[in-house]
Amino acid sequence: MTDYRTIRAELTARVATITLARPEKLNALTPTVFTELIAAIDGALADGARAIVLTGKGRAFCSGADLMPDDYGYGGLPEDLGEIIDSYYNPLTRKIAALDVPVITAINGLAAGAGCALALLGDITVMAREAYLLLAFVNIGLVPDAGATWLVAKGMGRTKALEMSLLGEKLSAEEAHAAGLVTRIADDPLHEAQAIAAKLAAGPTLAISAIRKQVASALSATLDETLAIERANQSKLGFSRDFKEAVAAFGEKRKPVFEGR
Repeated sequence: MTDYRTIRAELTARVATITLARPEKLNALTPTVFTELIAAIDGALADGARAIVLTGKGRAFCSGADLMPDDYGYGGLPEDLGEIIDSYYNPLTRKIAALDVPVITAINGLAAGAGCALALLGDITVMAREAYLLLAFVNIGLVPDAGATWLVAKGMGRTKALEMSLLGEKLSAEEAHAAGLVTRIADDPLHEAQAIAAKLAAGPTLAISAIRKQVASALSATLDETLAIERANQSKLGFSRDFKEAVAAFGEKRKPVFEGR
């Protein structure tokens, strides 16, 4: 896969592992990081990836927005923060949410600010025991962005989301797991995330894509709307080669081999 300046990307057995790689900056976010993340995702899909793992290098997953200039032409945050959100933050959040392949985040350390949102965007989230989440926006006079408000409120409810957002205090891995914000806690989150990704990459891609979008729709849909979505997806998937393969494998008492078609 392509070489990048602020991230690393590799593809093994249809699993793309994308690593935020600015450990000296706690993997802080700049326009270059966002641009390279989108390029790496596109490149991985073009190369046949059927699952994506997102993690960080060093002791942090991502510390959020970089407040200081860097060596790649980044001059720091603009005066109108809405501009950088429109150009970089929201496009990445929307892209990940709309993917047809699952995303697993290996939260290896601190995930703060927009980095917290990026960590929680995973369909399955595996968090290191020593890692923590932090919505520190209030500490610098700002509000959560990059989808953090939606992700945290949907994950653990209004009252806990307000507590986390208003107080700007750390949330440990144990607290995040108990609150329903992360899926698992692991001693080696990257290894576990890659194992999960490998299982999903070998699965029925069309069904996995439909499931992740169906669940997202259900968070704001009525029961009748959800029933209609389920019906439409089930009808479509009933014609897929993967479903026919699963039925054949069941009859032949073997494991199905899914092609993602």
